[in-house]
Amino acid sequence: MRPLIDFAYRMRLRILALLRWRTRGVKVMAFDPAGRLLLVRHRYGRSDLWMLPGGGIARAEAPEVAAVRELAEETGCRLDAVVPIGRYESGSEGRRDTVHLFRALTAGEPFIDAVELAEARFFALDALPDTLSPATRRRVDELAGARPRDGRW
Repeated sequence: MRPLIDFAYRMRLRILALLRWRTRGVKVMAFDPAGRLLLVRHRYGRSDLWMLPGGGIARAEAPEVAAVRELAEETGCRLDAVVPIGRYESGSEGRRDTVHLFRALTAGEPFIDAVELAEARFFALDALPDTLSPATRRRVDELAGARPRDGRW
């Protein structure tokens, strides 16, 4: 199943880049009661990297609603106290993408469906994995005040 998912992912990226399609998505900095950050590893794309959970925004869907929905779909976790952090622009992967970032609390333990996600775990901010995605590293550094927010995902 994984080769099919990888193939579909690569084809989708190529088509979106070719059409110069604009996409809209959400990412969530979800913290548990201990202040640990929820990170995920996907089964497609850069499956070696830990990143913030998130996904696409459906037509006519508000970004905050998409954030709550995507986190529930990906990890089964329910969000509380959802706060918008900012809007970022990305040109990576050859497409134009707007990413809405939210911060929220969750008390749930993540589970994975073993189709989209390989892993989902909470990490203390001072014990993040070495294989953190560059964009996730930038968001954590912004949160800590170690770098200014520049609007670039």
